[in-house]
Amino acid sequence: MLKWLMLLLPAAIVSAASPDAKTEKEIMAAMDAYKQGMIQRDAAALSKVLADDLIYTHSNNTHQDKATVIDSLKGASVAVAIEFKDPKVKVYGNTATVTCDVDYHSSANGGAATVSHLNVLHVWVKGPAGWQMVARQAVRYPDAPAAKQ
Repeated sequence: MLKWLMLLLPAAIVSAASPDAKTEKEIMAAMDAYKQGMIQRDAAALSKVLADDLIYTHSNNTHQDKATVIDSLKGASVAVAIEFKDPKVKVYGNTATVTCDVDYHSSANGGAATVSHLNVLHVWVKGPAGWQMVARQAVRYPDAPAAKQ
């Protein structure tokens, strides 16, 4: 019996982390709302999908909270496109992670866009306001140019 339990336990853990289609769709909708809020510089939209206690870490080790992320929309460097590549969603109750490669296209002072090639971990928690991002950690690929993201 113990032998069967040891064989089935890892499968149970993996299946618990696999999202159902509805939950994955909700989380990816939240990812899209975040992306559109950044590109459109929409503070109200971002305020809805970013948790009040957000920890937002850039690939250059800059750390921001929710207010700073939203305030950065007024800055000289802005997102002009964000491409999520092959996102992988894992759900653990009311918490989810989304990992993916991201091409982050930004422009400073209206100049030509540069692209940062990143690997990003997004952490989401579902509460009364729906899915909200509580953490983001970006890592730049070593061969990528050092454009600010």
